[in-house]
Amino acid sequence: MLTLGEYLDDLTTEGELVETLEEGAVRCVACGHRCLIRLGRRGICQVRFNQDGVLRVPWGYVAALQADPIEKKPFFHVFPGADALTFGMLGCDFHCAYCQNHLTSQAMRDPESDIAASLVRKITPAQMTELALRARAQVIVSSYNEPLITSEWAVSVFQEALKAGLRCAYVSNGNATPEVLRYLRPYLSAYKIDLKTMQDRQYRSLGGVLQHVLDSIRFAHELGLWVEVVTLVVPGFNDSTEELLDAARYIRSVSPDIPWHVTAFHPDYKMLEPEPTSVKTILRAAEIGQEAGLYFVYAGNIPRRVGEYENTYCPACHALLVERTGYTVHGYYLTESGTCPQCGKAVPGVWPENAQQVRLGGPGIPRWVRNR
Repeated sequence: MLTLGEYLDDLTTEGELVETLEEGAVRCVACGHRCLIRLGRRGICQVRFNQDGVLRVPWGYVAALQADPIEKKPFFHVFPGADALTFGMLGCDFHCAYCQNHLTSQAMRDPESDIAASLVRKITPAQMTELALRARAQVIVSSYNEPLITSEWAVSVFQEALKAGLRCAYVSNGNATPEVLRYLRPYLSAYKIDLKTMQDRQYRSLGGVLQHVLDSIRFAHELGLWVEVVTLVVPGFNDSTEELLDAARYIRSVSPDIPWHVTAFHPDYKMLEPEPTSVKTILRAAEIGQEAGLYFVYAGNIPRRVGEYENTYCPACHALLVERTGYTVHGYYLTESGTCPQCGKAVPGVWPENAQQVRLGGPGIPRWVRNR
């Protein structure tokens, strides 16, 4: 019987995000770890490996596939009310103790995730695009595991999606390199980045480096990608006023237009304590974002309890522009040119060209997509 590693190794292709070195070694540049991978060895993610001097990378399958409200990503300034066909593979370059997608992300690292092999479905980029169109999705998103480490596969999917008129996006931990961001730029419209903490020591406990993520936020913005940032507020880990203020100030230093989503932690995977983040803490975090000068601050995971922080308002006149509850859009008031209807201010985002086609009152829940 094949092991999970042997099974996944057959679902690979030659990598493009790589530097060839002496003595058959390669350096992978898909994520900020920049792994030096010698013959027969694997990178930190475990799914990119050196076979006879060639970097092999994941290809030709999904382990998660569903149509999500785009607000679930979360993207609040990208085609509000739309569905996003969201796909993921296996593996991650981090090992967060509170990961909500640990079954797929920790495959090849945590034996308890080996069951993820049963989720693998072989598929082609053309079939992915067909499924997106059938689901009436307007966007295709790579998520669930860390998409950076499967970027070659994502690009192959995005090439087909763009031909069909779809938009493409990443939901990522932000542990990127300039090389991978340049590689993705021709295909992506939007990039969601997790800013997990402003303490490098805490980042390293998750498997990352703070500066890599900060640099990715800035560089993705400079490349012209639409960037939204998410901070999962974990009690006792990153919820101090000082740290939240540091995060908000950094985002503002890149651009006050970048939306910041502060979301509530709930116990999961190996972090079964502390208690879920309180509404009071989330509201405090959102207020800190506003006080730091961010124009668009959102509070997530606790619908109907955070008031105005579910909606989008004009930063100039405070007119209501997009009205939401959870992942459902109830009102869309931007003009077709993406401006405030009251004061005319241009509101940054990736907005639909026809405001009349924005779906209001959608189900606000994911839908499984079958390719058989």
